[in-house]
Amino acid sequence: MEKRKIVGLILFSLVTGLLVGGLEVIFGKILIQVTEWRLSYFSYLILFLPIAGLIIEFIYRRYGGISDQGMGLIFDVGHGDQENIPLRLIPIVMFSTWITHLFGGSAGREGVAVQIGGTLSHRMSQGKLAKYLPTENMPKIALITGMAAGFSGLFQTPIAAVFFALEVLVAGRFEIKALLPASIASVTAFFISSYLGLEKFIFPINQSISLDFSLVVKFVALGLIFGIVGRLFSYTLSKGKKLAKDLLVNPYYRIFIGGIVIALLILLLHGGRYAGLGTNLIVEGLNGEGIHSYDFILKLVLTVLTLSVGFQGGEVTPLFSIGCSLGIVLAPMFGLPIELVGAAGYIAVFGSGTNTLLAPILIGGEVFGFQFIPVFFITMSVAYCCNGNHSIYNKQKMLGEK
Repeated sequence: MEKRKIVGLILFSLVTGLLVGGLEVIFGKILIQVTEWRLSYFSYLILFLPIAGLIIEFIYRRYGGISDQGMGLIFDVGHGDQENIPLRLIPIVMFSTWITHLFGGSAGREGVAVQIGGTLSHRMSQGKLAKYLPTENMPKIALITGMAAGFSGLFQTPIAAVFFALEVLVAGRFEIKALLPASIASVTAFFISSYLGLEKFIFPINQSISLDFSLVVKFVALGLIFGIVGRLFSYTLSKGKKLAKDLLVNPYYRIFIGGIVIALLILLLHGGRYAGLGTNLIVEGLNGEGIHSYDFILKLVLTVLTLSVGFQGGEVTPLFSIGCSLGIVLAPMFGLPIELVGAAGYIAVFGSGTNTLLAPILIGGEVFGFQFIPVFFITMSVAYCCNGNHSIYNKQKMLGEK
């Protein structure tokens, strides 16, 4: 590759990280404010969730075009099945996610972060900058670069963000050609996001462990359980979306009636405990404030319902919440520290649900401490191997059977 193209790629990555990091701060800070409003006025706002659903559906039908494919469109471009991502996807998915969270839907945020990053970087690579960039595989490289920046800017886990973007498009294959630009964009987005004051979740575990045969066996068993739960989430999400479309063909009826059902369930089940991202379950559980044995399954069901009927958001933070809640329940049964098993569940259910391996392990290191990488590696490896190649991303490609 000629030097001019290398310099162009580096500058492109820096600009991508800068712009995407800034957008993630806007999205993340407004989402935090929206969540605070929901907590303050929950009993009133939850009643309007069905109306919020109609607004979301109208926006996508009237203005969205192919943007309504969401993450599927990102994967289509990554696989070369689509050429363009409309820029209007960014404001539409941001606003729709804010609305979902404001009125009490159970959803995540990572899908939005990745869509923001992937959309912006892909469009930038097609503009005036194109002549300064490499031509071979550039659409995919640009997309992965933006995805890494988006994940890093919102979650502030720059190392994990790079590997998530590299491995998520095709399970079992790393897009190594995108390593340099993805790394530059991810680190840049991380620093921009941190400098502008976006909150980061970090929970250092102040414990020491030594691996022995008994401990390895316990975490292998835990990995099996977490892997099955992650697989259950991705399987039920896929079936839930299909079932919702079969039962209610009209998308307005689907999201309105679904919104009524979800609002009633979220209101009746502990008065909003399962609304939003699910970070409340993570924080309460890791701080020893108590987790119900059924928290993980109710969060799973309500998140699947929310996303199946057409509300917007992501799946990753709910997966973190489901895994962490389950781990905290299982820890005493295995005679292990609650925080450590909660952390293992946090990363392993996410990894199983997304069909990724290295990114979850690195998230564990960046959030809980790199001294636990051996434990995270054992747990995640087992979870990854037993998830049956199921993924929350239905357009993720597989290299073959595990």
